[in-house]
Amino acid sequence: MSFDIPDNRQYMESHEWALEDDGVVRVGITDFAQDELGDVVFVELPDEGDALEQETEFGVIESIKAVSDLYAPVSGEVVSINEELFDAPELVNDDPFGDGWMLEIDADNADELEELLSAAEYEDQIA
Repeated sequence: MSFDIPDNRQYMESHEWALEDDGVVRVGITDFAQDELGDVVFVELPDEGDALEQETEFGVIESIKAVSDLYAPVSGEVVSINEELFDAPELVNDDPFGDGWMLEIDADNADELEELLSAAEYEDQIA
């Protein structure tokens, strides 16, 4: 099976993606992760203003098959959360790289993104 892995993002081994735009990092889970989870029924996200540390848990995603922790790709302050997911968690399945995004972090150090996997490295990991 082939999964969508956009080249313009970095990836975590735990299957989160990060897309940086002017110091703000948008975060979601990958196409592979949503496929493995199955139908997403609940997403728990932090509050705006919460401080996150790279590689620490920021929330939980629950599907009909499993409950998984979500991890921050960078350290910083949560500046936005995707509140649509509370009423429509299936957006994560329908559009994991678009409408299914989870949160945005004002990165303390955007250089942390360099520690993450490239699209090619992530593709190798899930192969």
